[in-house]
Amino acid sequence: MVNLLRYNPADNTFDDLFRGFLMRPVRMDSAQEMQIKLDVSEDDKSYTVHAEIPGVKKEDIHVTIDGNQVSISAEVKNEKDVKEGDKVLRNERYYGKISRVFTLAQDVESELSAAKYNNGVLELTLPKKATATTKRLTIN
Repeated sequence: MVNLLRYNPADNTFDDLFRGFLMRPVRMDSAQEMQIKLDVSEDDKSYTVHAEIPGVKKEDIHVTIDGNQVSISAEVKNEKDVKEGDKVLRNERYYGKISRVFTLAQDVESELSAAKYNNGVLELTLPKKATATTKRLTIN
């Protein structure tokens, strides 16, 4: 015969399970670390990249261009402003180095490229390098 259990509202085992689950401190795994999120668009002459890098000073952002590969790196610095007698209850903000490398379909004119940083968004204007035209030779 099958043993059936009846729900007992006085039994808090189920509630305790979820209460413990929801009240645990949040831990950031390496997969949950801050990532640079990108929007990339293009027209006939250039690529435009918008990269979200909040909480970073523009002096701590580095962009390198090598042909069609673009690398963005930044350092989010931990600036503690804890007063004496204060107790930190939770610290979820990310501090450390972040980077993102991506490849575009066409090489970029690195000398003509421009970057602006405003309100946590880095905007890159990356002019496309003129493609070499191929010439077909006729054989005499």
